[in-house]
Amino acid sequence: MSELKRTPLYDVYKEYGGKTIDFGGWELPVQFSSIKEEHEAVRTKAGLFDVSHMGEITVKGKDSTAFLQKVMTNDISKIAIHGAQYNAMCNANGGTVDDLLVYKYSDEHYLLVVNASNIEKDFNWLKEHVEGDVALENISSSIGQIAIQGPLAETILQSIVNDMNLADIKFFKFNPEVSIKGITALVSRTGYTGEDGFEIYCRAEDTISLWKELLAAGKEEGLLPCGLGARDTLRFEATLPLYGQELTAEISPLEAGIGFAVKTTKNADFIGKSVLKEQKEKGLTRKIIGIEMIDRGIPRHGYKIFSGAEEIGWVTTGTQSPTLKKNIGLGLVDIQFTELDQEIDIEIRNKRLKAKVIQTPFYKRPKK
Repeated sequence: MSELKRTPLYDVYKEYGGKTIDFGGWELPVQFSSIKEEHEAVRTKAGLFDVSHMGEITVKGKDSTAFLQKVMTNDISKIAIHGAQYNAMCNANGGTVDDLLVYKYSDEHYLLVVNASNIEKDFNWLKEHVEGDVALENISSSIGQIAIQGPLAETILQSIVNDMNLADIKFFKFNPEVSIKGITALVSRTGYTGEDGFEIYCRAEDTISLWKELLAAGKEEGLLPCGLGARDTLRFEATLPLYGQELTAEISPLEAGIGFAVKTTKNADFIGKSVLKEQKEKGLTRKIIGIEMIDRGIPRHGYKIFSGAEEIGWVTTGTQSPTLKKNIGLGLVDIQFTELDQEIDIEIRNKRLKAKVIQTPFYKRPKK
C-alpha cells in the first residue's frame, strides 16, 4: 500500500486531539473534539480547517484567459482582477473533470484551486489541452491553506491583521498580500461551509505558525480546530457538491445543480459545451434532489432510490443534519421524480423506507 500524503500541519494534529483517517490518499483529521461540536462552532462562532491538501496550479502567459475560456464552463472574462470564480472543467460528454476556484491576478496570471484527489489528473488534463503562450505549474506542495469559517471569522482574523480592513474583501474577492502576524498570505472571502469566512494561502513552511496564531487569537471567541467530518456535514447542509459524490466524470454540472457556473452563451467553445447546451435546451433527464426521511433511517451514499417497484436513482450524500436534527440526503434521480413533496423509497439494509423530495439548500445562513 502506498504511503499516505500529509499536509504541513500533520505534526501538530495530536496537540489538538486530531483523529486521522485516509481521505483520498491523504492522512487528515476527521475530528478534533467531536463532529457535532465542531459543526456547531462553525454555525454559531467559528472553526478552523486545515485544507492544505487542496491543489494549487498557476496559469501564466499572454494566452491564459483564452486557454481558461476553453477548459472552464464559467465565463473567465467576467472575473475582475483580485476576483475569484467558481468553475467546472468538463469532458467532451459533459461529465465533470473537477469543480474548482479560479483566482485572477491579471489577464496573464491565474491561480486554480482544485480538489486534493484530482491534482494530478487535473494538471495532466490542463497540459493535454494547453494552447498558445501558457505556462502551467503545479505549486501544491509549496502552499499551505487554512480556512477560518463562521460568523466570528472576520472578527478573529482582523484581530491579527493590522495593515488592512478585512471588510474590504467582499465575497469571492481576495487580497494577495495580507500580513498576518508577519506572515504574508493570500486571503480570500470564500469557503465550503455555507458560512461567512476566509481561505488563507501561505507558504507551506508558515502554515503551523499561522494555525497557532489563529487559534490563539480566537480562543476567547470559541474558535475550534475542525476536521473533515464537520467540513462534510457543513457543506452538505449548504448543498455544496462534493467531487466523487454529487459530481463525477459521468455527472454533469447541470445535473449536480451548479448550472450557475455553466455559461453556454459565452463565445468560447469550451470542452463539453455542445452537450451541456443540449441539456439546457432540451431539459435534463435526471438531477440532484433533496431528500428527507419519513421513516426512521439515514440515507447513506450509494443507497438505491425507488418509486414503487422502479429503481430511479441513488443517494449521493446523506446524514443526520446537526443543524436541522433531521435525516436528510441528496440523490441523483430520473427527472420525473423530482417534484417537491413527492414520496420515494430509500433501500436501507434491504428494507424500503419512506422519504420525500424537499427543497435545497437545506441550510442558508441568516442574513445580518
